[in-house]
Amino acid sequence: MFKKADIILVVIIIIVAAIGYAGITIYRTAAANDVKIAEIIQDSKVIRTINLDALKSPLRIQVSGDYHEVILAEKGRIRFEDADCPDRICVKTGWLTKVGESASCVPNRVMIKIKGESQKVDGVTY
Repeated sequence: MFKKADIILVVIIIIVAAIGYAGITIYRTAAANDVKIAEIIQDSKVIRTINLDALKSPLRIQVSGDYHEVILAEKGRIRFEDADCPDRICVKTGWLTKVGESASCVPNRVMIKIKGESQKVDGVTY
C-alpha cells in the first residue's frame, strides 16, 4: 500500500508544517509584546512621536501645510480624523493598530507609521 519513501515524505511534510506554524506563532507573540510607537512625518521629517500604549486620554494633533489635517491618537491606535485635502483618502484609511501599518496624505506630504519597540532586554544589550 504505502512504500517506505511515501511514509518518509509524509513525515517530512508534517515536520516542516509544524516548524512553520511554530515560527509564525513565535513571531506573532513577539510582535504583540512590542510597544507601539507612532511617528508623524511631514516632508521626510519626524514632527511628532507618540507612545500609543502609554496614552491615557485621546490626543488630537493639528498638522498644517498645503492642507489642514487633524490626527487622532487613542490608547493603542491612531488615524487621520479630518482633512481638507481633495480626496480624503487618508481619512478613509481608518485606524492604524498594528506595528508596521501606515497611512499617508500625499497632497500634504504627511505620513503616520506605527513602529514597534521591544520591551525585552537581551544578553547583548545587557
